[in-house]
Amino acid sequence: MASSVPDLLLRGADVIVTMDDKRAELAGADILISEGVISAVGAGLVAPDAEVIDLTGCIVTPGLVNTHHHLYQTLTRAVPGAQDALLFGWLQTLYPIWARFGPEEMFVSAQIGLVELALSGCTLTSDHLYLFPNGARLDDTIAAAAEVGLRFHPTRGAMSIGESNGGLPPDVLVEGESAILEDCIRVIDAFHDPAPGAMVRVGVAPCSPFSVSRDLMREAALLARDKGVMLHTHLAENNEDVAYSLEKFGCRPGQYVEDLGWIGDDVWHAHCVKLNGQEIDLFAKTRTGVAHCPCSNCRLGSGIAPARAMRDAGVPVGLGVDGSASNDVGNLIGEARQAMLLQRVQNGADAMSAREALEIATRGGAAVLGRDDCGQISTGKRADIAVWDAQAVENAGSWDPAALVLSGPSKVRHLFVEGRQIVADGIMQAIDLPRVIARQNSLAKRLARLSD
Repeated sequence: MASSVPDLLLRGADVIVTMDDKRAELAGADILISEGVISAVGAGLVAPDAEVIDLTGCIVTPGLVNTHHHLYQTLTRAVPGAQDALLFGWLQTLYPIWARFGPEEMFVSAQIGLVELALSGCTLTSDHLYLFPNGARLDDTIAAAAEVGLRFHPTRGAMSIGESNGGLPPDVLVEGESAILEDCIRVIDAFHDPAPGAMVRVGVAPCSPFSVSRDLMREAALLARDKGVMLHTHLAENNEDVAYSLEKFGCRPGQYVEDLGWIGDDVWHAHCVKLNGQEIDLFAKTRTGVAHCPCSNCRLGSGIAPARAMRDAGVPVGLGVDGSASNDVGNLIGEARQAMLLQRVQNGADAMSAREALEIATRGGAAVLGRDDCGQISTGKRADIAVWDAQAVENAGSWDPAALVLSGPSKVRHLFVEGRQIVADGIMQAIDLPRVIARQNSLAKRLARLSD
C-alpha cells in the first residue's frame, strides 16, 4: 500500500526491541521508513533526504496490538450498579443504557477509546461492536479510527436472541438474523481490505453463545469464509458462561465452537478463561486464536485465563483491553504487565517474563489477527512503531530498559502508524483531544441523566 509520507529516519535509540524472528535487541540503532514500510534497521543508517527524529534516551518497540475491545463502552465507565457485578448482572445493568446510544455516541466513544490505546503504544486494534441502536452502524467506528489514525480491525457483531426467547439482552437490542448477515456483507464489501498494509480489515462477530442462535453462528462462519474474513466471538469467559453452554447446548464451549465450525486460524475467541486441557489442545491443533483480557477478567471476577498453558501448547495468544465498561482502562502496555503478573501469581515467579508479555502484546496479537505484516521491527514490515521515554521517572534506575513491562513508562513519547506520526511528544496529532474529551463527558452526563 503506497503512502504519501516522506522517508523518515528514527536515529540513535537507546535500544530497539525488534521482536523479529531472532528477538534481536539493538543498542544505539536506527530505523529507516519508506512508503510506510521499514526499509532498514541497524546502526549508522544514512538517508540524506529523510526527515530525522532523534531517539536518544528512548526505548523502541513494535506498535502494540489489541485483539479485543468494545470501543463504544468508553461512555459507560464506572457506572453505579455495574461496578461490582459479575458478567451477566453487569450486562443486564448496562444494556438499557447502551440502548440509548446513536451514531454520535458510537463515533465519539470510539475516538476516545482509540486515543487511549494510541497513547499506551497501540498501533493496531480490533473492535467488537455487537449492538446498533438508533441508527448506529459499524461505519461510525471506522470513521473514528480513520480520523485518529490507527490501523483498525472492526468486527460486525450481533445479538439475535433477546430476553423473550431465553437470551440475555433486551429485545430492543437484538436484530433479525437475515438483516445481520446482509449488513455483514455490506460492511465487508465497503471497507474490508485484504492487501498487505491494509488500514482496515473487517471481521464477522456474533456476540456470544447466550445472545445468538446456533444457526446464526453457522451462517456467519459460512459467510466469513466465503468473503475471506476472520471470525470472532466471546467464549468461556466465566463459570456462568460455561454453565449456560452446558444447560442450553449440552456441551462445553470448546465442543460448541467445534461443532459450529468456529475453529481454525481464521478464528479468534475473546477471554477463554475457563478452557480446559482438551479445549486448549483443540485450539492448539487448529491454530484457533485467543484474545487474553487479564484486567477485565480481574475486574469482573471471571478468573485467570490459562495463558501459560495455552502458550505452551501452541495456541496463538494476543492481548485485549476489552470494553472500557469492564476494565475500565484501555492501556495496552498496562495489560501486558497484568498478563505477566497474573501468570506469576498462578504459576510462579518464573512463569512469564517481561519480554514474553511484550511479545504477546506485539507479534502475538498480530498473529492472532492474521497480520504477518505487523508486530515486529524488521525490514519489509509495516512501520508501526512505539517510542518510549527511557528518561521517564518510571524507568529511572532501571538496569534493563528493554524490560519496560516491569517498570514503564505507561504512555508513549512518539507513535508511528504506517510511517505517519500519530503521537508526538505525548500529544495526539490528528484530533483536538480536549474538545473530544469535553464532548465525551457531555454525552456521558446526558446518558446518566436519562438513566436516573
